[in-house]
Amino acid sequence: MSEQPVNNKHFELQRIYLKDVSFETPNSPHIFLQEWKPKIDLQLGTETDKLDEGVYEVVLKVTVTNKVADKTAFLAEVQQAGIFILHGFVDQELTQMLGSYCPNVLFPYAREAISDLVTKGSFPQFLLAPVNFDALLAQHMQQAQVKAKTEESTSDGPETQH
Repeated sequence: MSEQPVNNKHFELQRIYLKDVSFETPNSPHIFLQEWKPKIDLQLGTETDKLDEGVYEVVLKVTVTNKVADKTAFLAEVQQAGIFILHGFVDQELTQMLGSYCPNVLFPYAREAISDLVTKGSFPQFLLAPVNFDALLAQHMQQAQVKAKTEESTSDGPETQH
């Protein structure tokens, strides 16, 4: 009789919290007199910090810059964080969980925070579109591989220490 491997994977959301928030309207009140034709720039990023064995803080950083006629209408920055417990995941799975799954859990909270800030700043309602964190992680990993290959090919032999 052969034994079946036991799936010892464990995922738990410990806490979700707003780590940092900033909202600026550098050109108010004059920006309210402009015709509202916004140009949006969205920047997303994540950071992961191992707090303990199997315990990680994941921070989703969202920055929205809205310009009207080349003047900044508002700049909203949110760092939405969570503490996650992950046990039993192999390296590739752990990378996927921390780089895609956890940010996906945090995103609705960050989207709500951005929307609230923009509304309280007296601007038209602003809702962030859904984000495909799987695709962003895959793109990031591909760029890292290309960078590693480029650095590898540009080195001219083994490094020596002096």
